[in-house]
Amino acid sequence: MTVRSASRSSYDDSVFVNCPFDAEYEPLFHAIVFAVHDCGYVARCALETDDSGDVRIEKILAIVDQCKFGIHDISRTELNGHNLPRFNMPLELGLFLGAKRFGGGKRKKIALILDTER
Repeated sequence: MTVRSASRSSYDDSVFVNCPFDAEYEPLFHAIVFAVHDCGYVARCALETDDSGDVRIEKILAIVDQCKFGIHDISRTELNGHNLPRFNMPLELGLFLGAKRFGGGKRKKIALILDTER
């Protein structure tokens, strides 16, 4: 099986991965990316570019636009050390669902949402 990079992937085989990017979640992130690639798809996420000059939300919107599929783990919205919840994963899920709703129907989007409760 050939592995395609983000630059050579198509809309139909691109999967937006929206999850925490910390050390505790890293083994799960690697498992998700492995499963996506093993199924013949290309995993895409905000980590694929490291240009700090890019506006993060614009980078995420561009990736969402280029992906038919999305895997969104919103199970980690608990309070942090400052008593504030992590809202970035639900925000990125909202962007994906908005793209699905308002994308004009020409390009279908399919989401898998992972949470702590059914």
